[in-house]
Formats: sequence, C-alpha cells, structure tokens
Amino acid sequence: MTSEHSHEPTPEQIRRAPKVLLHDHLDGGLRPGTIVDLARETGYDALPETEPDKLGVWFREAADSGSLERYLETFSHTVGVMQTRDALVRVAAECAEDLAEDGVVYAEIRYAPEQHLEGGLTLEQVVEAVNEGFREGERRAFENGHRIRVGALLTAMRHAARALEIAELANRYRDLGVVGFDIAGAEAGFPPTRHLDAFEYLKRENNHFTIHAGEAFGLPSIWQALQWCGADRLGHGVRIIDDIEVADDGSLNLGRLASYVRDKRIPLELCPTSNLQTGAASSYAEHPIGLLRRLHFRATVNTDNRLMSGTSMSGEFQHLVSTFHYMLDDMQWFTVNAMKSAFIPFDERLAMINDVIKPGYAELKSEWLFRDVASVSAVTRGSAAAGD
Repeated sequence: MTSEHSHEPTPEQIRRAPKVLLHDHLDGGLRPGTIVDLARETGYDALPETEPDKLGVWFREAADSGSLERYLETFSHTVGVMQTRDALVRVAAECAEDLAEDGVVYAEIRYAPEQHLEGGLTLEQVVEAVNEGFREGERRAFENGHRIRVGALLTAMRHAARALEIAELANRYRDLGVVGFDIAGAEAGFPPTRHLDAFEYLKRENNHFTIHAGEAFGLPSIWQALQWCGADRLGHGVRIIDDIEVADDGSLNLGRLASYVRDKRIPLELCPTSNLQTGAASSYAEHPIGLLRRLHFRATVNTDNRLMSGTSMSGEFQHLVSTFHYMLDDMQWFTVNAMKSAFIPFDERLAMINDVIKPGYAELKSEWLFRDVASVSAVTRGSAAAGD
C-alpha cells in the first residue's frame, strides 16, 4: 500500500489545504460583477465591458497583452470604482470571503490609501473603511464555515512623495488592523532609497515593512531594499536568481547577495503567474521558484493580482504541483514559510502554524487511509440506487 506522500494532491485537496498569502493587492482582486455594480452606483463610465464575464476576460487579456499601457489601464478601472466608503467596505469584505473560500487562513492585503481620495475621503477614512470590510468579510466567512484572519499593508506609491505620510498612517493604525507598510510602483527610475525617511521612521518605531523589489529591475533594487532601507521582506524578489550561477554540470554558485538573502532567511514574496505576465519567467517550469525551493530560500507563494492574473492561491499551487510534482509536504513548507514571515506577533504566528496549518495538512495527508472505505460506500450506494 502507498501513502498520500506518493501522490500529488488533488485539486480539491489543494483548495482545502490551509494557505497563507502575503502579497495580494486589494485593487487587483475585485470580482468583475462588483466592478460593474460599483461603476453603476458611482457613475464611473469608462469600463471597457459592462457584462461581468466579458469584463473578467478583458482584464486577463489586457494583463497578458505584453503592453504596459494596457496592464496599467486595468488598475485605473478598479481604482476608479473604489472611491467611496461603501465601495471600499464591499471590496474588502468580498476579498476576505473569496480568500477564505479558497482555503486561505491568513492573508496580508496591500493597498495604497493615496489612490482612493478622489471621492473626498481622507486617508484615515480610507483605512477605516477597508478595515471594516475585512472584519465583515471575516465574519461572513466564519458563518459559511471558513476561518480567515486578514491584516492590511498600507502601500505608498514609489513615484509619488507621500511615503513618510503613509508610513506614519500605518504606524497610527498598527494595532487597529494594519500590520505593516509597503512601497509599490515602477522600480526603474524610482529606487527605494528615494523614501529612506519613511523606512528610517518605521525602524525607529519598531514597525514592519516590505518593499516591492527584484520584480523587474533586478539585483540593485534588492540590494537597496535590504542594505539601505532594511526591508523585512522582499515583494517578489524573484530576480535574486540573477545572483545564482548554474554551471554546465548542474553545480550551483551563489553570489554574495543571494547567499545573504538565504542565510538571513529573508522572505521572498513570489508570485508565479504574475511573474510570467511581467516577463520574469517564460513558463512555470522556468520560474525560479523551483530552484529557490531546492536551495531552501525562504520562498512563499502568492497571487499578486487575482483578477488580472485570473488566479487564486489554489490556482498558483495547482500550477506548481503540475509543474514540479510537489506534494502536500511541499505545500506545507511554503505555507509555514509564509506564516513565519507574517507581520503579526510571534506567539500568534506560532499558534497558527501549530494549531491550524500543521493539523490541516496532517488531516489531508491521512485521507489515503480511508479511500477504500469511501470507495466501498460509493459502490454500496450505487447498488442500492439500482435496486440490487
């Protein structure tokens, strides 16, 4: 008899497995139907499609087009309908519900408050509306038999000049639903060192922050994020692969930056499908996550923008299972990595690992023991229905 460890997890097992998400943008995960509803309610009239299914296809095709202009246009539509308190509450609540339905037990969702002020909201009102939505989504998920905890990451746009202001905002709300800070936007031409005052402030306040780095620009961006700014995690960080040399005989040589990232256990917020869309890898098989897993970097699996990538956490893991033949033990490894790297207190992270994640995977890994019983029951029911 073979155990579950000899078989790849099924799609249903992947969905039910406890998952942890560290890199997901609130404005990149709306339901297409919600976008249509909010556009109608708020008077936003620039949508390329007004039928939800067609709109969902448009978002994915635009993100896959290879055109940066079309990719950025997708966010103009989602942000465009997220300019009122009610819209922010709804989007955040549905985000939590959707993730919980997909088996996510802990998530850190990021958004840029400065992008939601066109309807007259203040920065504080934006944060409070999103936090209210997350709590409502957690409650609805619990009523539907799912448990999820969501923390917010406040993002500053790296091409703007409000990073310190947003960092101060994140610090004020750090015990009220906000767990950390981030900067995002185009890396080229906008190095993280432009916002050193924000990072120095957060370090003085003993607060947490991640930095989008090493997605498109490469090693200099990663180096600055770590050695100048002091990032706790790397948003993407996939280009660390550029500092790993693979010889013709298969032997590996890590450069000093790659060695530092691995030795220091700096978390990499890897987003496979999104990385394919932005050209960081040509296929799942070529994605650096396979090598980074083998080398035991602190790699995590994330969605980035669920709407634009047409993905979910289960979808990301399904691609990895199909490509690298990962087992439930591999999924657990990525998930524990992510939970270790979360921005909540150590005792709470440990409890999530020991009381939620490990028991969840143990139950899934034991299911092979009962498959014969399930098969016999199915045959018996079928026979009874046939009148045998």
